Parts: sequence; C-alpha cells; structure tokens
Amino acid sequence: MKILGIDFGLARVGLAVTDPDGCMAFPRATIVRTTRAALFDEILAVIASEGIGRIVIGRPEPMDGVPGREAETVRQIENFAASLARRTTLPIAFVDETLSSAQAAGDLREAGLSGRRLREVLDAQAAVRILNTYLTAQRPKNGDPCVT
Repeated sequence: MKILGIDFGLARVGLAVTDPDGCMAFPRATIVRTTRAALFDEILAVIASEGIGRIVIGRPEPMDGVPGREAETVRQIENFAASLARRTTLPIAFVDETLSSAQAAGDLREAGLSGRRLREVLDAQAAVRILNTYLTAQRPKNGDPCVT
C-alpha cells in the first residue's frame, strides 16, 4: 500500500509518496498554495494517480512538553486534516514533524542545493522526513524493512 506524506504549510505544502511496499519514501511535489479548493484538488489528484491507501501528516510536538508557539500551527494542521478527511475516506495519521524542515534543509545542502532550488524542493523533502518517521515507527519487529 502506498502512503502519502504531507508537510503542511500556509504558503507551500510538501508531498512525498512511498513505494507500493511501504519501504521507502520519495519526494512527490511541492504545492504552492493559491486557493483552498486548488490545494485539495491537487492533493486528491495525487491520491488518485498514485493509488494512495493512507495519509500521514506532520504535526509538531512541543519540545519541552508545554504548548507554545507551535499551538497555532497545530491548530492549522488539524483544521487542514479535518478538511481533507471530509474529502477522502482514507485513514489519516499524524507524526511528529519537529525539526523536519531544518533537517531536510541540511540534507539538501549536503546534496549541493542552495538558494532558490533548495526552497523549491524543501517542503517535499520535509514530507519525506515525515513519512520516514512514520515508516520507522510502523516497521514490524521481525526485521522486515517494509510496513506492508
């Protein structure tokens, strides 16, 4: 089963998709937000074209256990997830995305990207990190590297 990972942002939304066995995550797209309808249309088109069976959305967890600045971000992400849930019957899960964008930026810099090119792919790479966090947590204890 393919899984869609989403790095939600107010300006851009990064998408990543697993291979059919749920072993590896790959960047799929960065959607530059124009309208709410266009955002959901693009996401639903990816779900249909990729044969997605589950959705994973990144949500930051308070680093010290006390909600702070990320509380508004969490509210926006949960509202987005609720809106998406009204448009699809697929199961939706959340994983901690704390520092995923910073780590993704580091990965991309190591790969030689910077400036505009880095910004163009950063959100999709953050979605890969979110999806990999989910895949790692779901892997069977028998040593099989795949979720499904």
